Amino acid sequence: MRLPKTFDPVEIRVLGALLEKEQATPEYYPLTVNALIAACNQKSNRDPVMELDSNDVLEALNRLHEDVLVWQKSGGRADRWRHSLDRRWELDGPTKAIMTLLLLRGGQTPGELKGRGERLHRFASTTEVEDALRRLAEEPEPLVVQLPRRPGQKESRWMHLAAGAPEEEALQVAANRAVDSPVRSPLVDRIEELEERVAQIEGELGRVLDALE
Repeated sequence: MRLPKTFDPVEIRVLGALLEKEQATPEYYPLTVNALIAACNQKSNRDPVMELDSNDVLEALNRLHEDVLVWQKSGGRADRWRHSLDRRWELDGPTKAIMTLLLLRGGQTPGELKGRGERLHRFASTTEVEDALRRLAEEPEPLVVQLPRRPGQKESRWMHLAAGAPEEEALQVAANRAVDSPVRSPLVDRIEELEERVAQIEGELGRVLDALE
């Protein structure tokens, strides 16, 4: 089964963070628990913003490990974690980037996915995004669903199905966030860049300490 169960918000955030860091900073992947906590709790490129602690993340990792969706790489100073979603969900470059964004930020339009996915996969056009979404939606066990277009919306939004089929209340919240979402500013881009650099420094420090063991 591609989706062996309905995942809770912490499990979804953990999977999204592992997917993101594998693509955005592969040289520091797999992730230590501390690096994964930092990735889950980023203030930018996350919706909703979370404040998870080590118990939250470790418990989620243990549950996901039972479903063979993550596994531990031992050795060195600290154990590291990686996902197995490429095989389990049959993901390629475009579909992996899309699932990453949907898990981390919820429902989005193809245009939003294209703009936000530059660090993960360079989509040539919105049409390429739509093609990947359709592939994810048309599988016998779909991973995404197209949400009904609401009055005044130019594009339909898409949502992952890792938490199950979205309920009407969740759809309304997603629609309201889309309307109220502020225009992306250069400051947000700068914050994301700094967060990536912090994650890289932490990963490099971990590797140096591993080598000294």
